Amino acid sequence: MGALSFGTSQAAIGLDIGTDHVRVAQVKQSGSGFVLTGYGRVDVPMGAVAEGEIVDVQAVSAAIKELWRRSNVRGKEVSTGVSNQRVIVRLIDLPFMERAELQSAIQYQAQDYIPMAVDDSIIDFQIIGDYMTPSDEHMMEVLLVAAHREMIGNTVAAVEGAGLKLNRVDVSSFAIVRALMGDVGAVLPDDEGQATAIIHVSSGLTNIAVVERGVPRFNRISSLAGNTFTQAIANVLNLTFDQAEELKVQVGLPNIETGASEEIPGVDPQYVQVVHESIEREANKFIAEVRRSLDYYLTQTSQVRTIKRILLAGSGAQLRNLDVYLEKGLQAQVVLGDPLAHVQVSGGARQAVDDDRTGCVTAVGLALGGLQS
Repeated sequence: MGALSFGTSQAAIGLDIGTDHVRVAQVKQSGSGFVLTGYGRVDVPMGAVAEGEIVDVQAVSAAIKELWRRSNVRGKEVSTGVSNQRVIVRLIDLPFMERAELQSAIQYQAQDYIPMAVDDSIIDFQIIGDYMTPSDEHMMEVLLVAAHREMIGNTVAAVEGAGLKLNRVDVSSFAIVRALMGDVGAVLPDDEGQATAIIHVSSGLTNIAVVERGVPRFNRISSLAGNTFTQAIANVLNLTFDQAEELKVQVGLPNIETGASEEIPGVDPQYVQVVHESIEREANKFIAEVRRSLDYYLTQTSQVRTIKRILLAGSGAQLRNLDVYLEKGLQAQVVLGDPLAHVQVSGGARQAVDDDRTGCVTAVGLALGGLQS
């Protein structure tokens, strides 16, 4: 198993194990760029993955085997990601020391910053930079990552149970940033006082990240996600989850300007209004959750005063009018992120990835990380 890290080989495979699906992306280096050569997605049995953690290892292994059978991905060595409440990301300040010294000291330092026992955790870190305090003390910024050992063990078991070799475990939010922003230092203005937020809405979890001057400096996980909206519809209309999911996709949120329910072909107008009201209630809770997370980040940093730009991604980003609601509720520009903006797509992978363009973000970012490691 590879260490938790940020992320060279010539080709790499990213495996995204989600609540409803497992996804795989294969990316290769081509000159100065990257090419997506393979992509696939298959369903995961309901309940096999809950809140980002693998509950049924055998069921997930079976889904991964089926994924390899159906996709045009070739290779056994993979990078995968973790994203749940037992993955902790903290930006900390420590007295300056050389990397080798920090490697030895971090196990002792980490306990002050993580809410779980170091002995039960796998610890990794990235040195972000160093600076001098007004009193001439040499300090360093360190991004600390800790993941619960048992949770990682289940991930390893599921991957190896499918006959694959896990050579890297990444933090999913880092992979998402990588896919959407590429070389962030090159594409973002070095504008002190501003930062970019990323909201990645999957079926079971939402990742909220903030990138400042090219570095992902904040990450928070929320259980308010795509399935939250679906379940609200199912509860109100007494429908099955699948029926509610179909209605959610068809209807979405109402027009925020008029507030009026639109006519949706093939959907009873009375259903449309109920669906709109159900999703709108959950959307308001969701926006409040995101706002609290971003406000918390802003209170912890002295340099960033505002977040004016938000990238929205993930399968849940397809919800009709969600971007408009977020833009109004968060008072920031919301842009739909494109996970294929920094990679070319080969003909063999085009159809599969186009069918899942909003959902492929994490798998693509994991593969890109595998190339960089």
